[in-house]
Amino acid sequence: MKVLIVDEMHESIVQMPEELGLHVDYFPNIEYTEVLDKVSDYEGLIIRSKFKIDKSFLSHATKLRFIGRAGAGLDLIDIEACKTQNIEIFAANEGNRVAVAEHLIGMILCLFNNIEKSHQEVKNKLWLREENRGEELFGKTVGIIGFGNNGQATAERLSAFGCKILAYDKYRYGFGNHVFSEASMDEIFREADIISLHLPLTSESNKMVNAEFLNKFQKDIYVCNVARGELLVLNDLVHGIESGKVKGAVLDVLENEKINALTDTQISDFEYLINSPKVIITPHIAGWTHESYKKINQVLKDKIKRFLNI
Repeated sequence: MKVLIVDEMHESIVQMPEELGLHVDYFPNIEYTEVLDKVSDYEGLIIRSKFKIDKSFLSHATKLRFIGRAGAGLDLIDIEACKTQNIEIFAANEGNRVAVAEHLIGMILCLFNNIEKSHQEVKNKLWLREENRGEELFGKTVGIIGFGNNGQATAERLSAFGCKILAYDKYRYGFGNHVFSEASMDEIFREADIISLHLPLTSESNKMVNAEFLNKFQKDIYVCNVARGELLVLNDLVHGIESGKVKGAVLDVLENEKINALTDTQISDFEYLINSPKVIITPHIAGWTHESYKKINQVLKDKIKRFLNI
């Protein structure tokens, strides 16, 4: 079986041919048009986020049996079109769940304790203690929305900080235990101090967290998004911060991550957020550790192995 890899991967990917008996062509710098010319020769494709896989692309991939997504989320892949062609799809969500959870908790702790702000002040020879009095994570109620690999890994770690965890997942039930409680959205709206998004991007979840959604919370809340930027309407987040409904936010993703191609409204929102002491933004790196880079390969290899029944 021939497998085409079109994105840069951890160097351990070169071991896959020997371990699984596959012929792998690794072209991390290949252009889209080149892929279209080549893909008809391959039964397998591994991609990170180089381009979308839609009906047009699949019309060239006549032999394709599986697609491996080197990361979490399948929003760049037309799943229904793949089903029509009997193409199996694997994601590697398990590979970066620890990285995502640790990054998110680091961001929350940084925001609650004014770590970034006070560090910059000290660099400018300002020693402001009272102005940087922090807030404890202990005792907070956290609403985890979406309880897959990343949501569960985050819940487990936050519980160790003494947080009460309310977890909601529309497509799962019966997962509550002594660490976290399975909850309805009404319970989260009523009790949460912090909400954390761990949803895939779908037509249902796109722009789900908007002004109407935020105003349903009985408390003023903190908002965390390490999933997909399109889940959260940034303009509504800005208004929420201005009104005090949103006490702060930590964001690893934005609705438009092409920073040099923002609309006028997006520019205004972005400028507000990056200059707000109530917000911390990182450049989509929550799952981007040295360890997860390698783990993703292992997850994909294991799933391909099971698929091929080797």
